[in-house]
Amino acid sequence: MRDVGSLDAAALTEALRRGDCGEVAGDAGRRAQYSADASNYRRVPLAVVFPRERQHVLNVIAVCRRLGVPVTSRGAGTSTSGQALGPGVVLDFSRYFNRLLALDPRAGTATVQPGIVLDDLQRAASGHGLLFGADPSTHSRCTLGGMIGNNACGSHSVAWGRTADSVLQLEVVTYRGTVLRLGEMTQQEIEEAIAAGGDRGRLIGSLYRLAQSNLAVLRTGLGRFPRQVSGYALEHLLPEHRFNLARALVGSEGTLAVVLSATVRLISPPPARALVVLGFQDACAAADAVPALLKHRLLALEGLDHALTDIVTRPETRAAIDTLPAAPAWLFAELGGACDELPSRATALAETARQAAGFTGSEVITDPARAQRLWRIREDGAGLATRLPDGSEAWPGWEDAAVPPGQLGSYLRRFTRLLKQYGLQGAVYGHFGEGCLHVRINFDFTTEQGTAVFRAFVTDAAKLVAAHGGSLSGEHGDGQARSELLPLMYGPDVISLFEEFKNIWDPDNGLNPSMIVRPLPIDGNLRVSPHRTPLPLARPATGFSFRADDGDFAKATRRCVGVGKCRTAAHRGDVMCPSYRVTMDEKDSTRGRARLLYEMTQGEVITDGWRSTEVRDALDLCLACKGCGADCPVGVDVATYKSEFLHHHYKRRIRPLSHYTMGWLPLLSRPAARMPRLVNALTSSRLAPLVKRLGGIASQREIPRFADETFLTWFRRRTARGEGPRGPVMLWVDSFNNHFTPEVLKAGVAVLENAGFRVRVPDGTQCCGLTWITTGQLGVARRIAQRATAALAPAVAGGVPVVGLEPSCTATLKTDLPELLHGDDDARGLARATVTLAELLVHHAPDWEPPRTEAQSISQTHCHQHATSGFGADAELLHRMGIDNTQLASGCCGLAGNFGFERGHYDVSVAAGEQVLLPAVRSAAPSTHVLADGFSCRTQIAQRTDRTGTHLAQLIARALPPADTSA
Repeated sequence: MRDVGSLDAAALTEALRRGDCGEVAGDAGRRAQYSADASNYRRVPLAVVFPRERQHVLNVIAVCRRLGVPVTSRGAGTSTSGQALGPGVVLDFSRYFNRLLALDPRAGTATVQPGIVLDDLQRAASGHGLLFGADPSTHSRCTLGGMIGNNACGSHSVAWGRTADSVLQLEVVTYRGTVLRLGEMTQQEIEEAIAAGGDRGRLIGSLYRLAQSNLAVLRTGLGRFPRQVSGYALEHLLPEHRFNLARALVGSEGTLAVVLSATVRLISPPPARALVVLGFQDACAAADAVPALLKHRLLALEGLDHALTDIVTRPETRAAIDTLPAAPAWLFAELGGACDELPSRATALAETARQAAGFTGSEVITDPARAQRLWRIREDGAGLATRLPDGSEAWPGWEDAAVPPGQLGSYLRRFTRLLKQYGLQGAVYGHFGEGCLHVRINFDFTTEQGTAVFRAFVTDAAKLVAAHGGSLSGEHGDGQARSELLPLMYGPDVISLFEEFKNIWDPDNGLNPSMIVRPLPIDGNLRVSPHRTPLPLARPATGFSFRADDGDFAKATRRCVGVGKCRTAAHRGDVMCPSYRVTMDEKDSTRGRARLLYEMTQGEVITDGWRSTEVRDALDLCLACKGCGADCPVGVDVATYKSEFLHHHYKRRIRPLSHYTMGWLPLLSRPAARMPRLVNALTSSRLAPLVKRLGGIASQREIPRFADETFLTWFRRRTARGEGPRGPVMLWVDSFNNHFTPEVLKAGVAVLENAGFRVRVPDGTQCCGLTWITTGQLGVARRIAQRATAALAPAVAGGVPVVGLEPSCTATLKTDLPELLHGDDDARGLARATVTLAELLVHHAPDWEPPRTEAQSISQTHCHQHATSGFGADAELLHRMGIDNTQLASGCCGLAGNFGFERGHYDVSVAAGEQVLLPAVRSAAPSTHVLADGFSCRTQIAQRTDRTGTHLAQLIARALPPADTSA
């Protein structure tokens, strides 16, 4: 294999393009995005290729073989061991090569391309009452090809096995271009293949001789328990396993051949399921209980430790955790079967648990929605565990070792002692039913000593696993993280067989070299390394404070550890990431942007720091929706990173036109409010296209009309109604509703006064600075924010709540201002005092009876509200009103403030809205209320449908007695 250091990325890219290999990228931005996966490692590829068809894959292999370039196959890039990284060409199958080729319900099989996402296969199979057995926690974005590469398992492997157990046939191509169909083979088929000769015959003959010469080793050293995933699965070459080359290839991490298609077995799930949550005094006691519990024919048996749940801060997730039985550790046990048998089986299971030492209690979860919320805590474990409760960083590196379940308690106790011995911490969780533990540990990769501790610890941990008869990997594969340690688990005879197996398949060492055999050192190629000198960027002291990351922008960006939840295309009630859901391009994902920003701080691939055009272009389609701040389990906040970047990028430079128009909209609106009819006539006249062009506004957008009178003008001449027995409340007068839809704020006044509050507004004309923040004009934003906090400080100090009706501005007061003002006491106080209308009415006026109105509604939760407050209070208030509301799982509306108005963003903006929100609005009955508190959401609805959105305040106000609605 040629030394890739001598190759030129541009020349390789050109060769791949000439070779008809699909979409080829060799630019610095794309290479930076693919320099990491979900592991501790970093390897910058020379090129990334996105094949669209089978022939493209074959052509890539041919070009790379001719040039001596290694090839690494990649799915979603969620591998935690570094096997999705390579120094040559990375083949990303997930973007285009992702089709379901066939589904046979009668045979219970499906044939897929390797880039298909597991959830997409599951949706297709579920229409026939079937599913694919293996279900890793990354099921919403992981690909079948990646699962085959790692032999992925998931929560239900106790019942349905590993990926290998469901693979029937593989079509693959070797580095030398030989295409083979692999599966079980009879003795006659083996002999016929050998006799036929050719590349296929020679390969099968060599593999057959390898197996026949080492039967005893294969039977005693491999396949000893289900989660023995480390190394190559040579046990499938045994006669009793019918010389199954397809299953022998599963778990080979792309080192032997490239998968072109896979035929897999589908199963029929049980008609009903029940979740039983079992509490224990600690994770070790939970582990001890596992063998007895497994006798109950479980579908899943998952373990969680309080060290994981203590990390959670998001209110809605925290609320789900708080419903768990009081205990420091839990087992989630799932039963499957007929509905009438599950209650008695759940009772029997709880009784078995009750007899275990350290058992603290149990609960049977009968509400499917609650059960789903609890399972999602477990699914998010890999992300949650990357930050410990004290805020310190935690990393993979000893990610998924497994031992036979009977050894789990002993292993976990000794593992815990080993952590203490090295002064390390980690949150333990995982597949307790199969003895597989996941843990993220607070290794310090920034120092030589910390890196040495990492190496010493994982070496001792490997010895500990081997002493318990376990496997270094239980489902995530070996990669660079564990391959070097395999000799501690296997003897030299087995290691020698692994090397021979690799040589038979790939004598040129062209496929994912240095994985499993002839490995790289476990402490090489580290993404965070004391040997790498970062670019001396200006500290973000003039921007956001990044207090949670010690004021370190690089540390903030490396929150992204690659779990890839942002690559979830399906809408599941979360927001992240709307641009990725439209383009399906890694560069438009939260992860892709965070990776590019981190690489910018390192200065190796992205070399021009804050001036980087690659970073600017990658951030261009970020809607600044803040969805990632809540939905990313690690709290990556690209909206804030984007503002910080734009602040530095355009410092003392000419900005895009939209930054001067929409960025300064609150100030520009003031003179417009003095002559609204003239301005509206101009923006709707034949001069409108020119106005849009000069303002950087998309030509397809209608410019919102200014109201004839601002809310503040109306409010300051009115007479308050009622005595306000509940005391004063400060109504935040946002620029959008004040100038464009004052009726929303008027409705808010009517509702607040009816609820017994005395409504006040801030002195003067205040602004939260949102538009300057989103356009990265942070110096101006800070001055605006300081003025606003000073104006509200006396009221806040007096205990007066601040209620916001525009979710984006409310979120700015709650989250952005404390960061922008670097922890200013007034800003922190304002953040604590700020509430939504629903929060105020539910929590500050719990005895107020909202007007009853029997009606139906659909609701669009504003992204910023989703990220900060959630919809819980709104849902409760609507329920008390008698409204039958359906909360749309729509994510971002697509307009997102200035984003959807900016030139060049219209298509993405509309496409985001068309995924769920806009079709739901069009299909709603005329009598159904369309609730949308956000000005952007209502604008998108009005401009793209024949309906108008209604603010919650308006819905309530319209139902009030007539005397209270005249306001």
